[in-house]
Amino acid sequence: MGENQTAVPQQDLNEILQVRRDKLAALCEAGNDPFVKTKYEVTAVSKEIKANFEQFEGKTVSLGGRIISRRIMGKASFVGFRDGEGDIQLYVRRDDVGEEEYKAFKKWDIGDIIGVSGYVFRTQTGEISVHAQKIELLAKSLLPLPEKFHGLKDTDTRYRQRYVDLIVNPDVRDTFLKRSQILKEIRAYLDNKGFLEVDTPILVPIEIGASARPFKTHHNTLDMDMYLRIETELYLKRLIVGGMNRVYEVGRIFRNEGMDTKHNPEFTTIELYQAYTDYYGMMDLVEELYKTLAEKVCGGTKITYQGIEIDLGHWERLTMAEAVKKYSGCDYYAWQDDAAARECAAKNHVEVPADATKGTVLAELFDAFVEEKLIQPTFIYDYPVENSPLAKRKPEDPAFTERFEYFINATEYGNAFSELNDPIDQKARFERQVELKKKDDPDCKSEVDYDYVTALEYGMPPTGGLGFGIDRLVMLLTDSASIRDVLLFPTMKPLD
Repeated sequence: MGENQTAVPQQDLNEILQVRRDKLAALCEAGNDPFVKTKYEVTAVSKEIKANFEQFEGKTVSLGGRIISRRIMGKASFVGFRDGEGDIQLYVRRDDVGEEEYKAFKKWDIGDIIGVSGYVFRTQTGEISVHAQKIELLAKSLLPLPEKFHGLKDTDTRYRQRYVDLIVNPDVRDTFLKRSQILKEIRAYLDNKGFLEVDTPILVPIEIGASARPFKTHHNTLDMDMYLRIETELYLKRLIVGGMNRVYEVGRIFRNEGMDTKHNPEFTTIELYQAYTDYYGMMDLVEELYKTLAEKVCGGTKITYQGIEIDLGHWERLTMAEAVKKYSGCDYYAWQDDAAARECAAKNHVEVPADATKGTVLAELFDAFVEEKLIQPTFIYDYPVENSPLAKRKPEDPAFTERFEYFINATEYGNAFSELNDPIDQKARFERQVELKKKDDPDCKSEVDYDYVTALEYGMPPTGGLGFGIDRLVMLLTDSASIRDVLLFPTMKPLD
């Protein structure tokens, strides 16, 4: 009779655990404790063997990996084997590995980590395999793999036990390989453009006046409260002041806010700043970067995200006023004053504050009518000054700023400015921002970053700045529905 162990048998888990521990105890008693082994020489991986079979055929290789299935047929067995690069079949025969070794092998379990040495061949059915000459147990798996190891589907378990998810779902591993590739390609692109990667503080001494809510901690030696950063912007622009004209940082950001399919309390962004350019220069950079990433990671500029074809090779550019007029019919330039803007919002059933300005109304109408329509890549630029405290005003129309956000599949992916470098204007905007925040929340500890204002007083050249979320970009390029699918260890509420 053949033995097929492609799935964990349906029996009491406690019994399974006890059986595996008994097996380990027997191994140790016989002087074969697998956990004392410290090294195993690996000379090849499954993916490499399959891709270059002609070069490997007949040659002896050593592989390290995990048993994922096996079929025992008396004196010989076929083993499903998974290493860090993929799967390959092993052929294990008693007469080749030795009678005692084969007897021991038959007691091993699905999930056990083994080393195998043998020669590469192709079976009569055409499957590339390794004919084992020597096998050894390198680590004992004391817990069984999930019942249907070809697809651990429970998302809560997958996120909490990513190590199991990676073992049993090869496509998950592929997602994170792509994530690594995306970061590598972003760095290569920027490095080739003359940008310098830098690191700035994660722990910061003040809660800045931005709308994001920070995580708070305490430094015991200095006896002072500190905050996990909510952005990398102000430190990077200090470097522009210091003469480092092209800088970027890939960094973890922390915001003590809500969680959903697009938000996690800690996430990864990239911010970059380039002296002597403006937001149009940043638009050009985004277009070129996204085209490059799509081609190198996905094989072309047309990708599919959640069933929708997205063309990253074609981008539309609209001012916010143009977009609102296009999708709602409301014309910003037809409003005579703030009251007329509020009246237009009321006619379109959009709630705005009683003292809303024209700029505030425009932004509210954009949220209500436009964002959901922006499926193909679109730059929305020229934002009202009311919601852009760090952007430079447009010289020809000071009610607007030289700012853009870009949208794909009705989701905002990035934010950019012609950076404000007027220290007097910046100070006034910071103080207004903190004032409004404290008006909404009298207990908040927001402060103005006066040191940054001081930096600007030394002079910052005209500068273009851009920031975007790495996680959302990875979601897009890997066709992942949730941010948790692209974070190895997403934030989870404890089970208890």
